[in-house]
Amino acid sequence: MDDDSRLARWRRHTEIALFVASQIFLASYAVRVLGHGHLSEAELDLCLALMFAAWAMFGFDYAVCWRLSGQRLAFVRTHLLDTVVLVLPLLRPLRVVKVYEAVQRRHGRPRLSLHARVIVYAGLSTLLLGFTGALAVYDQERGAPGATMRSFGDAVWWTCSTLATVGYGDVTPVTSRGRVIAVGVMAVGLGLLGAVTGTFASWLLQVFSHEDDERPPGG
Repeated sequence: MDDDSRLARWRRHTEIALFVASQIFLASYAVRVLGHGHLSEAELDLCLALMFAAWAMFGFDYAVCWRLSGQRLAFVRTHLLDTVVLVLPLLRPLRVVKVYEAVQRRHGRPRLSLHARVIVYAGLSTLLLGFTGALAVYDQERGAPGATMRSFGDAVWWTCSTLATVGYGDVTPVTSRGRVIAVGVMAVGLGLLGAVTGTFASWLLQVFSHEDDERPPGG
């Protein structure tokens, strides 16, 4: 069995388990952020332990995939999403589309069209990134001198307006880390908006082109 086949087989057998681990990581992080000041130290430590355990699974999976690929350093360049989610495990849920495709293949069901998959993926990515972005920026901003983000609701509002590229400016991050997160959210918002707009425009062009092909001559 060649390296590509072994890598594909490993991914096929671990994708769902890693997706569950990513949900545990995200849930634990959310509980630590939102439960700060309300939970005991033991409960917060449990959430931290779950986060580290999930992160360890991601690291082990990355090491195995790197070994099975046989690409050495080229693996980092050719698998940028895997590298990014290893450094930023909060983005691991973005691989939900891979999980969906794996489940569909197992049940032998037809998959969504390319346009539908892009739009669904972009929509899910927006929700996940909006939630994680709000958590991350709120974690940095709460209690900071001069902070305008005084609650998680403020963080959600800021994230929505930023992802939508509106940016009202009524709530803004004041810390250095919060602003770094803001740059990432802005970049992702522009990318997802462009992907959805471009895909929808491409779908419309295909529909109109198909209608023109079916129109009788002289009609």
